[in-house]
Amino acid sequence: MKQEFLQNGLVLDQDARQFGFSTDAMVLSDFAQLPAGSRVMDLCAGSGAVGFLLLSRAPDLRLTALELQRESWALACKNAARNHLEDRYEAVLGDVRQIRSLFAPASFDAVVCNPPYFPVKAGLPDRDEAFALSRTELACTLEDVCRAASWLLPAKGSFYLVHKPQRLGDLMVTLRSTRLEPKLLHLVQHRPGAAPSLVLIRAVKDGRPGLEVPAPLVLRGEDNAPTDAYRRIYGLSPD
Repeated sequence: MKQEFLQNGLVLDQDARQFGFSTDAMVLSDFAQLPAGSRVMDLCAGSGAVGFLLLSRAPDLRLTALELQRESWALACKNAARNHLEDRYEAVLGDVRQIRSLFAPASFDAVVCNPPYFPVKAGLPDRDEAFALSRTELACTLEDVCRAASWLLPAKGSFYLVHKPQRLGDLMVTLRSTRLEPKLLHLVQHRPGAAPSLVLIRAVKDGRPGLEVPAPLVLRGEDNAPTDAYRRIYGLSPD
């Protein structure tokens, strides 16, 4: 077991044997712009990093987290208690593929997700089953995630997703096929000129076509120093 100390006094327990907290959670929680008082669902929640970051930045949100693996779900419950967020955070042990039996349709204002990135046949070595479930689509495909988000959202509700640029074609096709219209696409680069390492997407349920693509989010400069964007996301003081 290891601990992560984050901004706003957050302390998260992480299982070192599983795929844990990373840049993905930080950039996704910063990217998701949620109206005051929103009811938010965090799909594939793991031990809760994305959800707790969102709650720490917006004291009026209420968040439900859905996680398949019992060990990660138990850690999310423990982290909620550690950070005194039990009144605004509910962790549910369940399968995203069974979303219709778990939650009513259109029961959330927004959905966020940091899903498994890689197809089952990607050929990536995995240390064990728990790690494999976190990074490959063994139990949760991109289509499963998008179908779940579409079920949970009302018309015009927002879905915020982080993924790999290599899957961008699959992302666009799958989002549209599940009535989620891509509206904002933000690429993430570690350094200027580097190939993007992540893609952030906001899609809107039954939204109109029209995609905004701003300049990439760059985390570090040529000198490897954190950019202003990195400092904001990680809650660091300005230079």
